[in-house]
Amino acid sequence: MSGFDFNKILRPHLRDFQAYSSARTEFRGKAEVFLDANENPYQSVGGGYFNRYPDSSNFAVRSKIAEYRKVSVDNVVVANGSDELIDLLVRAFCDPGKDKILICPPTYPMFKTTAVLNNVGVTEIPLNTKFQLDTAQIFEAIDENTKLIFINSPNNPTGNLIHSDDIKLLLNGFHGLIVIDEAYIDFADTNSWINLIDHYPNLYVIQTMSKAWGMAGLRLGLGFGSTDVSGILQKIKPPYNINSVSNNWAIKAFDLIGEKYQMVELMRSERLKLQQTLRELPFVEKVYDSDANFVLVKVKNADKLYNFLLNQGIVVRNRSKLPLCENSLRICVGNSEENRKLFKALREYKD
Repeated sequence: MSGFDFNKILRPHLRDFQAYSSARTEFRGKAEVFLDANENPYQSVGGGYFNRYPDSSNFAVRSKIAEYRKVSVDNVVVANGSDELIDLLVRAFCDPGKDKILICPPTYPMFKTTAVLNNVGVTEIPLNTKFQLDTAQIFEAIDENTKLIFINSPNNPTGNLIHSDDIKLLLNGFHGLIVIDEAYIDFADTNSWINLIDHYPNLYVIQTMSKAWGMAGLRLGLGFGSTDVSGILQKIKPPYNINSVSNNWAIKAFDLIGEKYQMVELMRSERLKLQQTLRELPFVEKVYDSDANFVLVKVKNADKLYNFLLNQGIVVRNRSKLPLCENSLRICVGNSEENRKLFKALREYKD
């Protein structure tokens, strides 16, 4: 690793930033009566005990995650979905109207959306025809105001892993932060980049509990990086960004990891069936390999097929307007009954 200096990419006004101090962060020791946070002392309307604020540090759930991923709790940040982590990263390291991020489309749209919302520039270097990084073009496009490079691996919407050698090349040659979004990593046969955060101080990894864990409705994003990077994100995040229900369910989930592994294997099995079925259809031109819980498929007429499935009550994602995805649909892996209905509809479709 050469040339990375955390303080050089951090926005200057954040170097001495004092985080909001909630009532509970100022308290040490044990107590039975809490009259410090202006809470309602009675049971919540409709029942339940949500009248108390959650732990603003998210320490309990961060500890569970750290134990599972074999890192320090200080390497972990928990957010209101991965999108909040993306936003925190952009706000921490990019000066509006001056700095920029680099992305490689087709990729997760929220990278660009978040930058635009924060008045941060976006450099786009498309993936090559094999859906891999064009590292030569990336290095040519980088300048002193490029602070973050976002990489989706497995990539959305293409489903493939990005070659590790190309990512390491960027990690060793880029002076800013490389952010790897691993939302779909549990469906792939590979190790997480989390294992290398101690080796690369300019590596930040994002994961989610929405996919493999089946907890999309609870909005839980997981961030992993050096104590410097995670520390600043922990400092600038909203004090109560994770609600009590999400906190408690996440802690419970890490005590039931076997259920997660079972779901992943079921989805991998259904993914194989989906790919096999798609390859048998005459209007399908290409079924791309996938390391995610979805499959990208190129067909003769994506708009027509999309509308046909919609009329059958089946919603997929038309990705035809994205670079390299002409006439392509992204189809998520459903359960066996959902996939049965999809297969039936596909076999009835007339191109």
